[in-house]
Amino acid sequence: MTILETETTGATGGSRSTTFGGPSFRLRLLGFAVAVGAVALLIARFDTDIWRAQEHLREGFEAIKAEKFYFGVNFRVSLRKLSSSLLDYQLTGKSSELETVKRESLELKDWLHAKQQSFISPEEREAFEHLQASYDTFLAQISPFTRTDVLPQARREGFANAYEQIRQDYRPVLQACDEVVQAEHGSFDVFLQNSEKALGALQRILVMSVLLLVALALAVAILVYRGMIAPLQAKLTESQSIIARQEKLASLGALGAGVAHEIRNPLTAIKFRLFSLRKSLPPDFSNNEDVEVIREEINRLDHIVHDFLQFARPAEPDLVRVPAERILKGVIELLKPELEPSAIELKLEVLHPAWVQADTAQLKQALINLVHNSAESIGRQGQVTLRLTRGVANLAGGGRTAAVLAVVDTGKGIPAEVQKRLFDPFFTTKEGGTGLGLAIAARIVEKHGGLLRYKTELNRGTIFEIVLPEVKDHARQDTVD
Repeated sequence: MTILETETTGATGGSRSTTFGGPSFRLRLLGFAVAVGAVALLIARFDTDIWRAQEHLREGFEAIKAEKFYFGVNFRVSLRKLSSSLLDYQLTGKSSELETVKRESLELKDWLHAKQQSFISPEEREAFEHLQASYDTFLAQISPFTRTDVLPQARREGFANAYEQIRQDYRPVLQACDEVVQAEHGSFDVFLQNSEKALGALQRILVMSVLLLVALALAVAILVYRGMIAPLQAKLTESQSIIARQEKLASLGALGAGVAHEIRNPLTAIKFRLFSLRKSLPPDFSNNEDVEVIREEINRLDHIVHDFLQFARPAEPDLVRVPAERILKGVIELLKPELEPSAIELKLEVLHPAWVQADTAQLKQALINLVHNSAESIGRQGQVTLRLTRGVANLAGGGRTAAVLAVVDTGKGIPAEVQKRLFDPFFTTKEGGTGLGLAIAARIVEKHGGLLRYKTELNRGTIFEIVLPEVKDHARQDTVD
């Protein structure tokens, strides 16, 4: 039966409560920690992706430096400068001019070699290798103009031809340089596109990170509220309600106990007078229907006063060590003949033997009240099982092993509207009932340091459980019949 499970620790009512530090709270706390850890790992993954994207952009910008974009211009200037130096040597024939030509050609070659690592893409490398090959060809073609055995007059006379030849020789080099520039521009366009994509992805990741952080903050707020604040508020409200109700019941009990005591004295006198009157009257008159009604109603009033006094002024239990099975057997022996006319089977089921410290008489009274309620729920032809088992319960402010004395019936179950007032004193659904049976049972269980709880399902039955601390030390086993 899993429709409802309610606990109560006294006669003031039942409640569904969650204990801080209990299994359910620890489970929620563990789930919260796992959720926070998972979100933190996800955010860490996003941060890693962001770092990688930033590193990629940094590497890309490191690879493309400012002078790379001016490579073509610088190369053209250097090549023209080399050509001018070569033409100057062609006119003057000075050895210093020749040294300048050799130095500038070597510097340009070294500069090309140094720039080789700046060209990364296959297109750039191919164009750059073509440029190097063209430059080497150019140097080979101009080598005749650097000869030292040619007379100055011959050089000057052939200057026009030399000028035209040099222009034709370095023209393929300039074309190769243009190819390198075009490859650079193409690679830079691709880099810009990739950078834009990376930045877009980076922005999306940042937005997702912010959203996840907001969601995490909301989840933390909700979990903290539901796991800690809401239960505290509910517990505070419940405690205030219980305190107010107990104050009212205490006042009612004090007042009612005095009134009941005052009613009981004249009620006893009326009962005695009625008994004397019936003895003095003729048999036919003493068995009159009116006299019987008066006698039954007086007995009913006496029963109500007795129950109310027991509820208002409960006796302190005389606790002794006793096997719980013995108490259940005593209840069965007492009630089995009473239930047999209604075809209600009363049976015992011991799953785990247990010892408790209890007032046997008071605990039997609580169980008798529960069995009577079960029999009323069944009506005719059913089964009531007194079951003994062990479990773990939150008793005396902490979890500990406990003996569970259960009354299991096959009755109609308890409707939802009745459950709300199930432990209210004087609330009853039985004709002629006092509404104090469950309240008295709960008071007795409370005095024993235990709790009374129930599970119910309509048309399936109800289970009432008396949960008491289990006695572990059996060295001295004081028992009572």
